[in-house]
Amino acid sequence: MSEEPQTSIQVQRALKPEFLTHTKFEDFNLPAEVLSGLNDAGFTYCTPIQAQTLPVLLTGRDVAGQAQTGTGKTAAFLVTVITRLLSRNGESNGLPSAIIIAPTRELSRQIYEEARILTRHTDLSLTQIVGGVDYVKQADNLRHGTDIIICTPGRIIDYYKQGIFKAEGIKALVIDEADRLLDLGFSKDMRYLLRRLPPYEQRQSMLFSATLSYRVMELTYEYMNLPEFIAVTPETITVDGIEQELYHVGSDQKVSLLLGLLEREDWVRALIFVNTKVGVERLTHRLKGNGWPAEGITGDLPQRKRFRLMEQFKKGELKILVATDVASRGIHVEDISHVINYDLPQDSENYVHRIGRTARAGKSGRALSLACERYVFHLESIEEWLGYKIPVVWPEDDWHVEDQSKPLIPRRKSRMKTTTGRRVRGIREKRGTTRRPRQKQRPSHFPGAFFGFGPEPNTSAENETSKKTKPSPRKKSSPRRKKDTSKSKDVRNEPWN
Repeated sequence: MSEEPQTSIQVQRALKPEFLTHTKFEDFNLPAEVLSGLNDAGFTYCTPIQAQTLPVLLTGRDVAGQAQTGTGKTAAFLVTVITRLLSRNGESNGLPSAIIIAPTRELSRQIYEEARILTRHTDLSLTQIVGGVDYVKQADNLRHGTDIIICTPGRIIDYYKQGIFKAEGIKALVIDEADRLLDLGFSKDMRYLLRRLPPYEQRQSMLFSATLSYRVMELTYEYMNLPEFIAVTPETITVDGIEQELYHVGSDQKVSLLLGLLEREDWVRALIFVNTKVGVERLTHRLKGNGWPAEGITGDLPQRKRFRLMEQFKKGELKILVATDVASRGIHVEDISHVINYDLPQDSENYVHRIGRTARAGKSGRALSLACERYVFHLESIEEWLGYKIPVVWPEDDWHVEDQSKPLIPRRKSRMKTTTGRRVRGIREKRGTTRRPRQKQRPSHFPGAFFGFGPEPNTSAENETSKKTKPSPRKKSSPRRKKDTSKSKDVRNEPWN
């Protein structure tokens, strides 16, 4: 961040959301416990997606909603689920009554934290079931009983196959970011799980997605009970509050231009997207080498470290986060002033999901994209998806800052030594015994030996081994030939005829 920010490019951030409707939560017939939770969360007026879906959801009907992230759809389905469970009049058999399925661990964590606030004044219990966390502890929570499960598909299916998760008591189903679930390859897992739930006539189903594609619509027709489709156009919610800029730059100058933009821009918290995991590691190393406080987050990062980085980024302790698209839907952090597309996304929909991390809840933000010769081919599909051209800005020569970082030395993969091998080696050292070296055995068959292409046999070695192992057979003496005396007669005494 520069000490003298440019006044021409300063971002005037809104103090309060400007896109809220005049509909209040107290206008609906909600329980007092739910209204108290909404008051604790600071929710008074409804967003457009909340104002349109809650009147339908509170009647018990199924809804398939189209809305971008950051529009308040999480509160919409949480209010519906909590209200439905509070109306059970104490009817609970210890089995889970509601299940909320999210595509990523970060998104499920965000839903879990928001649900804790809204259920603070109720007796409902929550359980988060995701991978990368203590397996036994989550299983014990399911055995002890819970009301609402917030999960990702893989781990909850594992518990179902083991008989730990019982699905016959589910009364409410929520599928959040359905298009992202399908993009990540959870189509078969979702169908497996939805077939094990009670029939759609016996439960209320809610589906929310940024795009209602044909695959998402197929899920609604197969596993929902005549849902009502409610769409909030993303142009009025996500894109209008974002100032977008495009920079054409070569691959060899992307880092220097990024360093220059970080010095010129008046940013509060920046989120940088890279297409590959290796790219995240390299860019994070270069930013740190130039004195910028940056950390990288990818899909294969340990779960505890991912949660720790997200908490630091959310609290403002971490100013720059470099991420891949895997984490784009799970980052729900307020006051992200800048989103930088270091690489243009290959999927045009991901562009909207990326820049949707800024300008949340009606605030303003900036989205900067760097188009190099490798990823510029995706620009046409992105602009076709948006319906307009992204404004192009040509950087001046003095915008580039020299990269001061050192080359990244790749880590060598060390050979993992098993515990069993160390234990056996220690026992042998105590006993003073050593392992006998294995003798190489000569193969009994060679490919191509039938055609005479086999290797020449080592006759000397074979003879030595045969002498050691097999006794030499006795040589049979050939029978002596009897001397023919008739032919050996002296022919000189024979008379000549």
